[in-house]
Amino acid sequence: MEFNVKDKVEYIIALVNEFARTHKLSDSQAYRYLERFKGIDFIDQNYGIAHTQSFKDVVEDITNFCHRQGGAIA
Repeated sequence: MEFNVKDKVEYIIALVNEFARTHKLSDSQAYRYLERFKGIDFIDQNYGIAHTQSFKDVVEDITNFCHRQGGAIA
């Protein structure tokens, strides 16, 4: 299924902001962390499911995913 690119980008930006707030990081630190440990790619590929869940659940999922990819935030 194809999704509107603008909606997808806005969702990813909001998710990065929520990830930053949850883990007490700056927005740029959160973005770099998520990019380094493939969290952005994970959300991009799973947007169809992710955008139907709460930010809290998705932040938890992406935190666990990045941790499995070698990230230190758990």
